[in-house]
Amino acid sequence: MTRILVLYYSSYGHVRALAEAEAEGARSVPGTHVDLRRVPETVPEEIRQKVGFVADDTPVAAPADLEAYDAIIFGTPTLFGMMAGQMKSFLDQAGGLWARNALVGKVAAVFASTGSQHGGHEATLLSTQIPLQHFGMLIAGMPYTFAGQTTAEGIVGGAPYGAGTIAGADGSREPTETDLAGARFQGAHIARIAARVAGAIPFEDVA
Repeated sequence: MTRILVLYYSSYGHVRALAEAEAEGARSVPGTHVDLRRVPETVPEEIRQKVGFVADDTPVAAPADLEAYDAIIFGTPTLFGMMAGQMKSFLDQAGGLWARNALVGKVAAVFASTGSQHGGHEATLLSTQIPLQHFGMLIAGMPYTFAGQTTAEGIVGGAPYGAGTIAGADGSREPTETDLAGARFQGAHIARIAARVAGAIPFEDVA
């Protein structure tokens, strides 16, 4: 079985909806086991309730868990043009994995939610890939074979760098069916790539 982890942080539910679609897409590929997990919350519960964060009962992951997977798909909202601090904090705690080269050769992908079309959507997708490359992971995006990202019929999230959605300045805009279809496409795309990589010779044997 190819093991896929969909790991996300979500405040208002947009990234969680995309994460569920990513997991659905990955599970559609035969021979794939998928786990859906979130990173730990760092915002106090009192503040979460005050600002209207959505409750989330998805199990929490630990950095040490990442080693067990063939591919990891990371989801984050955009905060000031980059990944959420909760996701960055989680990655910062994975230094032990980096030191042991434990993630080298594993497949990685990113998806994101952003408040506006020009609020850092692509910047978040791209900059989130940077630490993943420091871990030695193989980055895959959302190729143009998913034609939904080229539509001009309305506001559409996502890019060749990963799936996504535009939540609106007040967070009231839900992911469109095109956004969710892109996430399902990306999930399946990553699962297929991971299966090919996992079925090849061990990475440490590559010259």
